[in-house]
Amino acid sequence: MNKYLKRGFFFTLLGLLAGGCGLYLKDMENDWYSIILVVGVIVFGVGFVTIVYSLIRKIERKSILESREQQSQEKE
Repeated sequence: MNKYLKRGFFFTLLGLLAGGCGLYLKDMENDWYSIILVVGVIVFGVGFVTIVYSLIRKIERKSILESREQQSQEKE
């Protein structure tokens, strides 16, 4: 598990918690719920994008390593 995947999970869970807190505040008729919900959606989005980025990096790294291996075999 690389650092981007860990950060992605952290931000995703934080966004879900903020969304849940915002919905709770909405039920309690608190005026802060809208700000908390917006922050929750943004943080969740950042977490989701970070998870996707970590997966893309992993795939890209594998393809680079395969390419280097092929080049070294061709030189021999």
